[in-house]
Amino acid sequence: MVPGELPWQGGLSALLPDELVDVPYVGSCYPGSPAVADRPELAEGANCQLYAYAVLAHFGLRVPPLRSSDLWSDDTATTVVATARPLDLLLFGPTADPYGAHVGVCLAPDRVLHLCREIGRPAVWSLADFRARERYRVLIGVKRVAEPGGRRETRRTAQHEETHP
Repeated sequence: MVPGELPWQGGLSALLPDELVDVPYVGSCYPGSPAVADRPELAEGANCQLYAYAVLAHFGLRVPPLRSSDLWSDDTATTVVATARPLDLLLFGPTADPYGAHVGVCLAPDRVLHLCREIGRPAVWSLADFRARERYRVLIGVKRVAEPGGRRETRRTAQHEETHP
């Protein structure tokens, strides 16, 4: 797949409404920004976090309006997991520091839906596509959103604490 192409023929992306397919990248439209408070819909644009949260909301998963580092440290609405599954959030950056990390949504193994300045519209990339770019070369980690009304059971692994609904 060529970076930036949208394979809307299958998987979760086939289920996205038009308003999530053609969202422009606007860096000033981030969770908690004045621009978003004035116009919460995505027609005026979004940054990666706002876009990822809107995709999850379409599937019934709600994430508080957290910025990247707050999302990474959150243990109430999300949990760190070792392996991504569809609708998990992946955080990328130039280093392992979550401050300012880029956020995408796992669609399938090795397929991440995200919105970035480089492409300007939603795109699906492989993990190799992210690693090939300095600003996204490090996969900081994967966060799973708690399902609405679902219970979470936690178990420890060697590297992470994992929660499963």
